[in-house]
Amino acid sequence: MFFAPMEDVSDPPFRYMCKEFGADFMYTEFIAAEGLIRDAKKSLKKLDIYDYERPIAIQIFGHNIDSMVEAAKVVAEVKPDIIDLNFGCPVKKVAGKGAGAGMLREPDKMIEMTAAIVKAVNIPVTVKTRLGWDDDSKIITDIAEPLQDTGIAALTIHGRTRAQFYRGEADWTLIGEVKQNPKIHIPIIGNGDIKDPITAKQRFDETGVDAIMIGRAVIGRPWIFKEVRHYLDHGELMKPLTIDERVDMAKLHLEKSIEWKGDVYGVLEMRQHLSNYFKGLPNFKPRRLKLLTTPEAENVVSQLEDIRQVYAGFEFDNKDLIDNNCSKLENL
Repeated sequence: MFFAPMEDVSDPPFRYMCKEFGADFMYTEFIAAEGLIRDAKKSLKKLDIYDYERPIAIQIFGHNIDSMVEAAKVVAEVKPDIIDLNFGCPVKKVAGKGAGAGMLREPDKMIEMTAAIVKAVNIPVTVKTRLGWDDDSKIITDIAEPLQDTGIAALTIHGRTRAQFYRGEADWTLIGEVKQNPKIHIPIIGNGDIKDPITAKQRFDETGVDAIMIGRAVIGRPWIFKEVRHYLDHGELMKPLTIDERVDMAKLHLEKSIEWKGDVYGVLEMRQHLSNYFKGLPNFKPRRLKLLTTPEAENVVSQLEDIRQVYAGFEFDNKDLIDNNCSKLENL
């Protein structure tokens, strides 16, 4: 199970949490090639990786081949396990400049860039991309073999086009076609809408992919990796975490976040996670609002302890998960 590279999410504090819950492979936040070769402070900071995180990939993006090659050489000096090339980011400031998913409009250049980077570094190179630019140009089945021929070690495919961004449902049909192509021998990793253990198993069974990558569903829910592993191994849903476990986890995450980003940003950037840690608690809205607006770390900790006391003995359940996936369960 892979933890997807996500801006402002896949940072060292949260990677620590995901590793604790069984993420098999992780990525850094994606890094702009131009920032790396210009020694931009923010870009260089993202190169920080730790031995306990391994295996880990550093992901870069850019549109200029020479810049991407130079950036890959900078990354190689840090000695990650893999250098990953981002050909899938759909946001306008990236794709609109021809980088990320923008490379899907220039498949020949994508192949040329990938080959140049593979040749330039002594670290395995992988690619993450999408089905195509839009519904009229789903090219993944055409470019998978040429990408493989450049010497990449694996290919990750998000089951949407760039035009979709993250709207609609991910289509894994073409991911399965790539995996079942007898000429493809590198690992194929599927990505898109893995929201729960049931979906994870279904995607494995339907497509035969070598691994799955989990993205947005992990925000505020690092234990999803443990849930998926439990379901794959035992065929049953894992018992939900207790309120004590969630409070302890939130406090540890906050501590790691402050260590990495300082008192101000450490608290601010935890907010996207905090409310999800306690999703399912009744009458939680007032406390959720406090968690999302309190700037002082010590007050956040006090609120977490208050949640522990007020909801002591509360038992989370998997009812919503089962209800939302009953049709999937019937098909397994």
